[in-house]
Amino acid sequence: MSFSFKRILPHILVLIGFVVLSLAYFSPVLQGKKIFQSDIMHYIGMAQQQKDFAQATGEETYWTNSAFGGMPTYQLGAKYPHNYIKKLDLSLRFLPRPADYLFLYFIGFYILLLSLKVDYKLSALGALAFGFSTYLIIILGVGHNAKAHAIAYMPMVLAGIILTFRKKYVIGFLLTVIALGLEIVANHPQMTYYLLFLVIILGIVYLIDAYKKDVLPHFFKSVGLLTVAALLAVGLNATNLMATQEYAKESTRGKSELTINPDGSAKEATSGLDKDYITEYSYGLAETFNLFIPRFMGGGNTEDIGKDSETYKTYVTMGASPIEALELSKNAPMYWGNQPIVEAPAYVGAVILFLFVLGLFLVKGRLKWWLVAGTIFSLLLSYGKTEPFSFITNFFIDYVPLYDKFRAVTSIQVLLELCIPVLGIFALVRLFNDFEKEEQKLKALKYTVAITGGLCIVFLLLKSVFFDFTSFRDQGIPEMLVEALIEDRKSLFNTDTIRSLVLILISTGTIYYFLKKKLSESMVVVVFAVLILFDLVSIDRNYVNNDNFVSAIKVDRPYQPNAADKEILKDKGHFRVLDMSTQGQRQPARAAYFHNSLFGYHAAKLGRYNELMEFHIYNNNINVLNMLNTKYIIAEDQGQIFPYDNPDANGNAWFVSELEELPSANEEIKALDSLDTKHRAVTTMSEFSSHPEVLKFKVDSTASIELKEFKPNYLKYESNNVNDGFAVFSEIYYKDGWNAYIDGELKAYNRVNYVLRGMEVPKGKHTIEFKFEPKVIETGSKIVLASSAVFGVLLLLGVFFQFKKKKEVV
Repeated sequence: MSFSFKRILPHILVLIGFVVLSLAYFSPVLQGKKIFQSDIMHYIGMAQQQKDFAQATGEETYWTNSAFGGMPTYQLGAKYPHNYIKKLDLSLRFLPRPADYLFLYFIGFYILLLSLKVDYKLSALGALAFGFSTYLIIILGVGHNAKAHAIAYMPMVLAGIILTFRKKYVIGFLLTVIALGLEIVANHPQMTYYLLFLVIILGIVYLIDAYKKDVLPHFFKSVGLLTVAALLAVGLNATNLMATQEYAKESTRGKSELTINPDGSAKEATSGLDKDYITEYSYGLAETFNLFIPRFMGGGNTEDIGKDSETYKTYVTMGASPIEALELSKNAPMYWGNQPIVEAPAYVGAVILFLFVLGLFLVKGRLKWWLVAGTIFSLLLSYGKTEPFSFITNFFIDYVPLYDKFRAVTSIQVLLELCIPVLGIFALVRLFNDFEKEEQKLKALKYTVAITGGLCIVFLLLKSVFFDFTSFRDQGIPEMLVEALIEDRKSLFNTDTIRSLVLILISTGTIYYFLKKKLSESMVVVVFAVLILFDLVSIDRNYVNNDNFVSAIKVDRPYQPNAADKEILKDKGHFRVLDMSTQGQRQPARAAYFHNSLFGYHAAKLGRYNELMEFHIYNNNINVLNMLNTKYIIAEDQGQIFPYDNPDANGNAWFVSELEELPSANEEIKALDSLDTKHRAVTTMSEFSSHPEVLKFKVDSTASIELKEFKPNYLKYESNNVNDGFAVFSEIYYKDGWNAYIDGELKAYNRVNYVLRGMEVPKGKHTIEFKFEPKVIETGSKIVLASSAVFGVLLLLGVFFQFKKKKEVV
């Protein structure tokens, strides 16, 4: 027992160290403060209605009316039955946010390096290099929590796969199930999709190696086990995956029926996102060096360059007061690349890249080729539309399944952020062992310093030959100020290039003195730990620091009702609100926090509703606003925000006198330009193919249909009509879940007016109900429960087998 404790004690100490570092970096959490994340502020606005419903009823609603007219909550933090893998995830994230994600970065990478048989000290060093990589910190600052969450579990998934290929079948299988289950529960399909590419590259490398070593049976046995593990991990997340897949088809990620754009031009046919939208954020070739020199291209869109800058002096010369000039210099447009927005450079670190290059010379075999291939693959795809590599991205968009479902191709650089530290740490592993002679190690060191240090010197001497330091954003700025900005960009370039050069020289000296027996292994690890922490944390703190934290109440309740909100909240009816104020434009999910809003903030809106916005809502088509029951419009006049009461809103439901079937989605959405939505409706649904093109209904003054009860997932109406009629409901059509009942009997309903629900209602008095009853939740929950039971049994058997095996060895 004492021997076992002695073995695990270093790991316990390392984990404690990770906790301390995570809390130290985000130390305001110890004072009860929370980090202000813009994306999370939007999420809170979007999810408030479902949160309020859960608190009031103790039930989960899988539909919200609060944003975009109504949408499923599957991508808004919906909670599912029997989601035990989520409970495990919550247990692992025991630290206050965002320290919890930083801790996950550390622990996941530490496990990956341990699975590769790396000493715990070097594994911990690698975890620091990965966890403090600037991009991984920046996404925590802006609130890309799901992305950070998924990235954190990537190394652990790879660890399970590698252990399986290392013939640690039981541990590898169990870890793969758990890690992949956690990866999926993070609910960022784009990151998981990118991880799949790295796994495929790993598999190809192992297959080639297995063929050369004539161990193909072992390879295919491992693949078989990993396939079962993947199926179990999917099963543990079946509800979420099935709901997401179902929703994706109806979202902006799905195929559109339209072949025209709002301006009437032909629309590019695609089964996913528009190519320009996918590649809007494309890495520039010169930006590659941001990985090595932090502000190689100026840093972020805005940088604090202080009063010693040329920009500050120029502002003063142009007539600004010292205070105004200083404030402007705190937000100077330093970034001169071509991406629309860059919060900070994706800096991997001069020290770890130095070690990565050293690893190219010292590390041999399949591990090296996997990591190098993964790095190059990631970098090439991150270039997106940048020439001359745009053909690669175009090929992937056109021919690789699902690639066109995701935007911001620069995000694939998470793969190189993972690969580079692994190879860098293995450079130290090879340095410390006796596989290479000292002369070979010295030779590798000379090549490395020549490449990395030489690159810095070339940039310092020839920067004005290679670059002009101008940006397309400089257009419209006075020439005098542009010249000052260019000088400050050059200054940042020089400062950070010299910084990287100094770090390289210190790293070189450390390794040289080790090879000359002047430093011990432990001292080398300590020195590199200090270098990596200084290198990365000092850059990270420029962009995410204590200033990002505010009192908890400002995060938990990011929106306060204005005068218009207070007035609208007095109305307890069921209606929608259009926020046209500048405040609403800056905070698109704000109205959703208080009301049923026409707008919101989400990367995967319902596709048809998004098209309705582009064609009509953004153009303030009053007929469309009326059919959506837009009772209030939040307007602004001379800084005063007020609610405009729209008396022409159609209400919750109404009988129409005509229903016209149109031949295409193009015709249907164009018809809404001038459609009298109070009396006429249009559709393209095939259920009406047996009827005349225009169905006519008699509507007299006594016909009525009124909403009597409403919840996010339930609506109850009472109708009274002396004639058979057709009712239109101002509710968003979504066939996979919403069921319609007349007097308790299930009835069919249709999509009308491009996004709304409509149904035939027989004459007389009737109770009409709409219930959101998604079958996918029920089916998925059964699969999750079964998968959890199977995995539970396998886990117990695995623990028993390992215990028995150890006992036999003793």
